[in-house]
Amino acid sequence: MFRPFSLFVGLRYTRARRRNHFISFISMISMLGITLGIIALIVVLSVMNGFHKEIQERILGMASHATLSDPSGISDWQGLVDELSQRPDVLGAAPFVEIQSMLMHAGRTNAALLRGILPAQEDAVSDLRDDMIAGSVDSLAPGAFNIILGRELAAVLGVGVGDKVTVVTPQLNATPVGVMPRLKAFTVIGLFEVGMSDYDRGAGFMHMEDAARLMRLGDAAEGVRLKLTDMWEAPMIAREIQYSLDGLYRVSDWTQVHRNFFAALRTEKRMMSIILFLIVAVAAFNIVSTLVMVVTDKRADIAVLRTLGASPGRIMAIFMVQGTAIGVFGTLMGVVGGVLLGWNVEAIVASIEGLFDVHFLDPSIYYISVLPSDVRAADVVRIAAGAFLMTVLATLYPAWRAARTDPAEALRYE
Repeated sequence: MFRPFSLFVGLRYTRARRRNHFISFISMISMLGITLGIIALIVVLSVMNGFHKEIQERILGMASHATLSDPSGISDWQGLVDELSQRPDVLGAAPFVEIQSMLMHAGRTNAALLRGILPAQEDAVSDLRDDMIAGSVDSLAPGAFNIILGRELAAVLGVGVGDKVTVVTPQLNATPVGVMPRLKAFTVIGLFEVGMSDYDRGAGFMHMEDAARLMRLGDAAEGVRLKLTDMWEAPMIAREIQYSLDGLYRVSDWTQVHRNFFAALRTEKRMMSIILFLIVAVAAFNIVSTLVMVVTDKRADIAVLRTLGASPGRIMAIFMVQGTAIGVFGTLMGVVGGVLLGWNVEAIVASIEGLFDVHFLDPSIYYISVLPSDVRAADVVRIAAGAFLMTVLATLYPAWRAARTDPAEALRYE
């Protein structure tokens, strides 16, 4: 805590009109540098948060929060769905059968992960119905051998609604000419688009009974997909479910399935934060040069204060107050500007695009036409605290030099 004397003199030096206008200019540059650095940090991290949130919502709109599976099949899947649905931390449950397959049409082939679903229950765990761009999920009927494909996958195969595709499964059939993979023709009755290439180019949906028939599971399901009340608690809830079921099923959650992808996003955000924080660091260390020049300019004043009884500690506190004031004002302006810009970046970008007839985000490439932004209080607090701490550290050396000023030497030529 600064003493009132040091606080008063330090703030007076900050407000006073200096003889050396160059020092005032450097102080202003330091303050503006901190302000711009913090604004850049907040806006960039907010946009990255928005992108990550958008990607996460799209992935989890198709993937489940948690999955229980048994490759040999779960015959009493309806009882398992009913039991899991009664848990307070489970919002929805639905059975599924997954098939690693190859799709063929007119000489074109492409690998795809096909999922057998029950249309009436799938809405409880995914957003497939909202992602449909042609056809309807309700058209998936048992025994009809219909299929819904991702938009990009359909384009690669050259098919549309009403065309036939051949599904090649890993199950083998014994034929007079030898062992052959199972082949079955399906009719394309719908297309979906998520905005993620993994799904749009590599996924398809069919009725669960058709998928079970292809995999020779009979009336069984391969597993049950769950939607939880809190997706961030998915690892803990998944373990609790596994223990409650005595480990009968393999249980996984979205943090395991997409671990590498989300870890890469976190690493990207962390490295971008470090790189942008260097802008704040450069501006903060400009305070060092500013205060060094102020100390040199105020040597006579320091000597007089020392002669009147001011201790070295008080002298040091005076210049720490002055440098910290620059940092505080710069940090406050940066936080206010960054938060306001982060909240309105979508509207600002839209206005610039409309004014200059340009497009920063091509929907055909990024699948979004707006710049998402998610300003998080935790990020703002960390940025402000880091910038403030850096400015305080930047004042230590110049303040220490001021405290070591020898009054006799400083007043010799005055």
